[in-house]
Amino acid sequence: MNDVMNDTPIDATSDLLAGQPVRIIERDGVRYTLLGTAHVSQASVQAVEQAISSGQFDAVAVELDPQRLQALTNPNALAQLDLVEVIRKGRVALFAANLALAAYQRRLAEQLGIEPGAELKRAVTLAGEHGLPVHLIDRDVGLTFRRASQQLGFFGKLKLVAGLGAGLFSSEDVGEDEIEKLKQGDMLESSFGEFAKESPALYETIIGERDRYMATRLREEHNSEQRNVLAVVGAGHLAGLARYLKSDTESPGLLREQLESVPKKRNIPWITLTILAVVLAGIGIGFWKGGMGMGTQMLATWAMYTGGLAGLGALLAASHPLSILTAIVVAPFKPFRLSIPTGAFAALVETRLRKPTYQDFLELRDDAQTVKGWYRNRVTRIVLTFVLTNLGSMLGLWLTGFSVYGKLAG
Repeated sequence: MNDVMNDTPIDATSDLLAGQPVRIIERDGVRYTLLGTAHVSQASVQAVEQAISSGQFDAVAVELDPQRLQALTNPNALAQLDLVEVIRKGRVALFAANLALAAYQRRLAEQLGIEPGAELKRAVTLAGEHGLPVHLIDRDVGLTFRRASQQLGFFGKLKLVAGLGAGLFSSEDVGEDEIEKLKQGDMLESSFGEFAKESPALYETIIGERDRYMATRLREEHNSEQRNVLAVVGAGHLAGLARYLKSDTESPGLLREQLESVPKKRNIPWITLTILAVVLAGIGIGFWKGGMGMGTQMLATWAMYTGGLAGLGALLAASHPLSILTAIVVAPFKPFRLSIPTGAFAALVETRLRKPTYQDFLELRDDAQTVKGWYRNRVTRIVLTFVLTNLGSMLGLWLTGFSVYGKLAG
């Protein structure tokens, strides 16, 4: 590659953004000005306004994907969500994670008096006012969550869910230390809390990969009419983005495909299969040793525990009576539909019978911050139905195993 590539602090060439964390990369005939921002800082908003209003740039790139931009610019975007499709496509966990992120951002906004990501929103708005092209260079948040999830084992996923849940229901102010880290970090990283730093695989997926992805998108958007590009990104991405933008030589199109791919794994629930095999083996032994009487009794125990506790989970979620009945009826048939969780059936019935209103979606971010709000809001109550029904069904399976082998031992 013969193109000149410099990595120079901007205050060495211009005083436009003196004092701001900035790097300049010149590559392939394009001068990229990388402006590092704090997602909870009014000073960053002012820096963005100053840069775009200077008239020095031909295009503006921002650390956003279409979904996050819609969330920032259209408060009613959630009202357009089809919950039935979310459940059918198995995206309830992703939806719940997005709720956790939204609740965390709302807490920050209320505490600091500025909407997290305000500088990114302002960059998009102001670029439009100046007639500048806008490039959304961040990876889709759903892809990031899915790739991160694949990097974690079973217990890692449990810790991740626990961490997100703690952030979702917490009513405490965000600590000063956390705010300072956020000013130098990334919104997704901060929402995961300390777990992101404890898990190298997760950290690489939500930070390192996205640094490279954004560098790739900048190269991919190369345009002969756009010679001076301003890229507005979180300060935590600045060093990595500059490094990849300067050094990557692989085709940006191919590299983007690699970073967007989610390898299809055979989604075999080994833990559930193992428990089922052990329980069914015990029931088989019961038929063999104790005859029809003992075997039938064990099957009744199976139905009682799995159906009863799944129904109890739906009841604890304050689900509709028919949703509770669905959980009770469906749970005992778990061996015949391993790929579809019991909670999905109960949640679909709940969605049909108690379809969320427009107001539910409008109040979703506020309601998601409190336990009372989760029960009041129909959207979050559907999520509760899904989660608690699944927990009840799994607990019933465990208890069935203990009961079956207890009878065999007796």
